[in-house]
Amino acid sequence: MFSRNKDGKAGRKDKPCAPTMISEDMTIIGAIDSEGEVMLDGRVEGEIASGRISVGQTGKITGSLSGEQVVVHGVVDGQIRGGEVTLSNTATVTGDIFHETLIVEPGAQVDGQCRPLSVLDEEDVPKLNLVASDGVAAKS
Repeated sequence: MFSRNKDGKAGRKDKPCAPTMISEDMTIIGAIDSEGEVMLDGRVEGEIASGRISVGQTGKITGSLSGEQVVVHGVVDGQIRGGEVTLSNTATVTGDIFHETLIVEPGAQVDGQCRPLSVLDEEDVPKLNLVASDGVAAKS
């Protein structure tokens, strides 16, 4: 029933790990590394690397996020790297976003550059500055 995975960590063969939940009243200073899901409603000062990361409306991270799926409803002050990055209408991001797929709902706030993961090592690719707003087109 319990086994060691390829990294030598204990785990169950027949079930994925339960999500790691950081509640609203918790602050973590340091790095979080998980193969499963991290659900953040509290505060983290450091890096989070996980398969799936969900920052709730009360969640705040000062540091970088890296995951296959990253969903932000709260505040991120740092870089985001993800396969699929979703910013809800309550999200506030200050930092660059590197993505394969990027979904930005009207109302999300982004102060940074949004670039595909494929251009991380390419220096000569033009940068795209994105300012997300309420979905109403700007007037000249």
